[in-house]
Amino acid sequence: MERLKSLIRFIINFRIVIIAVLSILMGFSTYQTLTKLSVDNSLGIWFLEDDPSYKAYIDFQENFGSDEIFIVMLPVDNAIGETEINTLKSLHQDIDNLPYVKTTFSVAKAKYPIYGNDKIVFRDLYSPKRSEKGLKNLFAKLPKVTSQLVSKDYKSQFLYIQMNPTPTIEENRQDIEGDIRSIIETKYTNYYITGPPVLNEAYSKGIYKESLVFGVLTVLVITLMLLFLLPSKRYLIVALLSVAVPVTLLFGLITSFGYALNMISMLIPTILMVYSVSDAVHVINIYHKEGLKNKGLSKVELLAMTVIKSFTPCFYTTLTTFVGYFALYLSPLPAFKNMGVFTCIGLLISFILVYVITIIGFSFMNLKFEKAEPLLRLKWISQTGAINWLNSFTTQYKNSIIIGFTAVLLFGMYSVFKVKIDTNSRDLLAEGVAKQDLRTVEVELGGSNRLQLNISAKEGQTVLNKDVIKQFEAFQKKLEANSFISNPVSVVNFKAFLEKRTPVLFQSNLNTDKIKNTLAQIDNEENNFFKLFSEDLRTAGFTLTLSEMKTSELEQVLEDIELAFQSTIDTKRYQLKINGFAVVFSQLNNFILETQFKSFFAACFVAFLCLLIFIKRIKTTFLVLIPNILPLALLAILMSLLDIPLDVSTAMITPIMLGIAMDDTIHLVYKYRRSKTISGSPEERMDKAMHYTGSALFSTTIALVGGFLIIAYSATPSVSDFGILCAVTVAIALITDIFYLPALLKKFDK
Repeated sequence: MERLKSLIRFIINFRIVIIAVLSILMGFSTYQTLTKLSVDNSLGIWFLEDDPSYKAYIDFQENFGSDEIFIVMLPVDNAIGETEINTLKSLHQDIDNLPYVKTTFSVAKAKYPIYGNDKIVFRDLYSPKRSEKGLKNLFAKLPKVTSQLVSKDYKSQFLYIQMNPTPTIEENRQDIEGDIRSIIETKYTNYYITGPPVLNEAYSKGIYKESLVFGVLTVLVITLMLLFLLPSKRYLIVALLSVAVPVTLLFGLITSFGYALNMISMLIPTILMVYSVSDAVHVINIYHKEGLKNKGLSKVELLAMTVIKSFTPCFYTTLTTFVGYFALYLSPLPAFKNMGVFTCIGLLISFILVYVITIIGFSFMNLKFEKAEPLLRLKWISQTGAINWLNSFTTQYKNSIIIGFTAVLLFGMYSVFKVKIDTNSRDLLAEGVAKQDLRTVEVELGGSNRLQLNISAKEGQTVLNKDVIKQFEAFQKKLEANSFISNPVSVVNFKAFLEKRTPVLFQSNLNTDKIKNTLAQIDNEENNFFKLFSEDLRTAGFTLTLSEMKTSELEQVLEDIELAFQSTIDTKRYQLKINGFAVVFSQLNNFILETQFKSFFAACFVAFLCLLIFIKRIKTTFLVLIPNILPLALLAILMSLLDIPLDVSTAMITPIMLGIAMDDTIHLVYKYRRSKTISGSPEERMDKAMHYTGSALFSTTIALVGGFLIIAYSATPSVSDFGILCAVTVAIALITDIFYLPALLKKFDK
C-alpha cells in the first residue's frame, strides 16, 4: 500500500513533466500519422511470401504474363470506325510508354492469322480498307476473341492494360491508376475502368476515408454517452484523454515503423477507443463510489484505494481481451497477424495510460462527491430499482433461466456447423464509381478477372498433335458450357478460324509435323496477350474470364475445371495447372477456417487459465466460463438464420468477442468471489456485486455497442456485417452476465 501511495505521489509531483512528455509524444505521433499514414491492401498483406499458392501465382506471372490488368470500356459512336480506331491507337502509344506497363491490347492492335506458302502470317484485325460489313463478318469468325474487343452493338471498345508482375508494382499502385486515368482523360470524356488494380485501389481509398469517419464518429458518440454515464461532467475530460492519448500514440508508433492500414487494421482506432473508455469508466466509477463512502480519506489515499479496487479486474479484462486479439497472430493471414499485434500493443499502452491519466486528472479535482451528478440524465430510469429487480428475478427464477439459456447454448453449438464460410469479393467494395464501373464492364464482358489454365505433357512431348488438339476441343466445349466462365481463348479458337478459311490445312491425311508447325506459328509476339504455348511447345494455355464472385463459387469453378480436364484429356500423359489470383483467393475459405479454429481454441484455453488464476476454484471457473460461450453460440444462431457467412472481415470475430464477453464477467465476479472481506451466501454476494458494478457494466456495454455500431455504418458490406455482429454479441454478453451468470452461481456455487 505504501509503495502504491509513493508511486501516486511521484505521478502527482511530476504531473506537469508527464503532461509535457505526453504532449510532445502526441504532437510527434499526430505529425507522423498525418504525413505518413497510408493504406496497403496489396496481396503481400494477405498472403505469406512462402505460401505455396502465392509463390506459384508470382511464378506464373513471371512466365505467362501478369493478371494485374486494367480493363477500360470506351463508349464510342462506332467501335470499328476509322476515327475511333486512330484515337485508340494514339492512346496505346501513350500508355505503352509507361514504365510499369508490360503490354496493351485492343481492337486497334489485335491481329488474326492467315495461312499461305506453308506459313502463318498475321494481319491487323482492323483494316480501313475493309468495309464495315466485311469487318463484322471477319469478327464473327473469331467470336471469343472479338467479343472481348468490342461490344455486341459496336458502341464500345475495350482496352486491356497489362502491368508488370505484382511484386514490382505494389508500391506504386495509387500513382499507376492516376497516371492511366490522366492519359485516358486526354482523349476520352467518358469511360469505365475496372480490373484488379482498380478494385484494389478502390478498397484502399474506401478504407482510408472510413477510418477517418469512424474516428470522428467514435469520439462524438463516446462523448455523448459519457455525458449520460459519468457520475459528474468534470470527469469528461479525463475520460476523453484516456481515449485519445493511447490511440494517438499507437498510430504514431505504427506509422513510424512504416506500417499501413488495411481492411482489417482500419478497425483498430474505433475498437481501441471503446476499450479505453470502458477501463476509464470503471476506474472513474470506483473512484466516485469510494469517494462517497470514505469522505475522510486524503486524495492520495483515495487514489490508492481506487487503484487497488480497480487494478485486478481491469488487469484481467485487459489480459483476456489481449488474449483474444493475440490469438489472431496464429492466423495464416498476415493482415490478421498485424491486426492482433497492433491491437495488443494498443491495449497495453491504454491500460497503463488510463491509470496515469486518471491519477493526474483526479489530482486536479476538488470534487464534492455527494453533490455530483451527470450532465445529462434519464430521470425515468432508476439504476438501483433495475438492479434490485434483476437480483430478485435471478433468485426467484434461477432454474427457469438456467434451463432456457442452456437450451439456447446447445442450439447455438449445433448452429456453429450451419454457418457458412464464404467471402464475396463484391462485398469487400463499397458502393461508388469503382463498383458501378465493375458492374457495367462485367455486363458486357461477362467478367473482369483473368484465369490461365496450362496443360503440359508429363513426359516432355509436344502438345501439338491431332489427338491432343481433339481433346483440347472437347475440353474447351466444357469450359464454354460453364455459366461462371466467359470467353475461353486457346489454340482451339485459332485452329477453328484457320480451318474455316483453309479447310485443306487440317485434312485427316496430313501428318503431325505439318499440323504442329502450322499451329506453333500462331503463338508469337503479334498475339502475346493470349499466351497459347510455352516456348518449347510442351505446354498449352487457355485464358478464361471470370466475374467477381464468392469464394465458394470460385472453388466450384476450379473443381468444375478439374473435372472437365479429367473427363476429356488423357491424364496419364498430360497434367493441368490452374494459375491466377483467383486460385490464391479461393484459398481464403481454408485460411478463415484455420484462423477460427486456432484463434478461438487458443483464446478459450488461455481465457480459462486466466479465470482459474483469478477465481482460484475450478468449479466456479467453469460456471463463469459457460455464460461467456453463450454470446458466441447466439452469434452462430444469428449468422445461420440471417445467412451471414464467415468472411475475410468476420473471420476474427470469435476470439475477439470471447475476450470482450469476459470483461464484464470479470468485474462482476471480482466483487462476488469469496475472500476474507467478501462473505455470505452466493445470493447475497452476487446481489452486492450487482449493486457495486452494475452501473459500470451498463456503461461499458453501451460504449462498446455504440463503437461497433459505428463500424456497422461502413459502406463496405463485409465490414458493416462485422460491426453489426459485434454490437449484437456485446449486448448479448451483458444479458448473459446479468441473468445467466447470476442464476448459475446462485444455483451451483455452494
